[in-house]
Amino acid sequence: MTALKISVVNQKGGVGKTTTAVNLGAALAMKGHSVLLVDMDPQSNLTTHLGLGEKIDSDLSESLEKPPVPEFTVYDVLKGQKKISDVIINRSKGLDVVPASLFLSAADLELGGVIGRELILKRALSEISDRYEYIVIDCPPALGLLSINALAAVEMVVVPVQSEYLALHGVRQLLDTIEQVRSVYNPTLTVGGVLICLHDGRKRLARAVYDTIKAYFGDLVCKNVIRTNVSLAEAPASGQTIFEYAPDSTGAEDYLAFGEEIINGR
Repeated sequence: MTALKISVVNQKGGVGKTTTAVNLGAALAMKGHSVLLVDMDPQSNLTTHLGLGEKIDSDLSESLEKPPVPEFTVYDVLKGQKKISDVIINRSKGLDVVPASLFLSAADLELGGVIGRELILKRALSEISDRYEYIVIDCPPALGLLSINALAAVEMVVVPVQSEYLALHGVRQLLDTIEQVRSVYNPTLTVGGVLICLHDGRKRLARAVYDTIKAYFGDLVCKNVIRTNVSLAEAPASGQTIFEYAPDSTGAEDYLAFGEEIINGR
């Protein structure tokens, strides 16, 4: 068994990228698959979302007993100071995490002179990819070295976009970058889907933008959409996935359906 590796990437922030990485991984684990989540964002939002970062001062944060803040992260792996197996944390049944830290923000500069720096993550994941069925990587909102590492290491890219006109800006640049990575570093790389997030079908504008995105990207658009749901916004403060925080919400329903779409190969 070799893991299907998926990067969740968009250089625009606030489009549901980390929410998608976390809850896609959780949905796959709920379906009985072994999943590794990798946080490649210096902001460490995925790490915090899963209750592995610094504690958030909120009444919601008491609803889940949190593991300790990780001592070692993916930064130590990229620097060659730890193997990736040394920094993996078991979050819950079927769901492991490689956490991130703010130190990642210096990776572009610190790894600038390293030969093959674009393939560091790919080499690291090759050591443990037979332990999982899925590896999902959350990328930073920038197309720098960290995102290039994530794109070079996977077979599939999921691009979350918001159903607003500005969401289309920059996606063409992202697809061009994916094509460049495919031609230089990773010939097996494919766009697994454009996932529409934060969608409010009651609004005429959102419906119009959905139609525009569908017309522009065609079959690349995922069958399922992620509807706007307040529980998805609240879950990170409690350090929980949507399935732990609000299992009966539309957010849980949508991500479970999206997980099925990935399992079934879209």
